[in-house]
Amino acid sequence: MNDRDKQLLLTVVLKHHPGLTLDDVQARMKASDWWESFPPQGCRIVSWTVAMGLGQILTLELPPEKLPLVNLELERRAWGVFTTECYPSYDFVPVRERIRERVRNGGQ
Repeated sequence: MNDRDKQLLLTVVLKHHPGLTLDDVQARMKASDWWESFPPQGCRIVSWTVAMGLGQILTLELPPEKLPLVNLELERRAWGVFTTECYPSYDFVPVRERIRERVRNGGQ
C-alpha cells in the first residue's frame, strides 16, 4: 500500500453568509489568515471551484489523521464568513472503469 492509498478525499462546500459583501468576505478572510493557514499543512488541494449562486466547492486529499485539524481550521477561519458542509468522498473514475469493463463482458 503506497502513501496515496492511505489518503482520503474530503469535499467541502463553503456557502457565503447572506448579507456579506465581497469586501466583507475578503476582510474577514484576511483577518482570519485564511489564505496562509487553510488548508493545513499536509493537505493537498485537488480542486477548488467557485459555483455561482452556491459558493465554493473544494476537494482536499489528506491523511485520515489530519481530518480533525481540517475541521478545527474551518471552525477558526471560515465560520462567520461561510456555512460549511463536509463530505468524505472518493475518486469514482477507477470504479466506473471496472463497472464499464464488467458490463462490456456481460455482467451488471
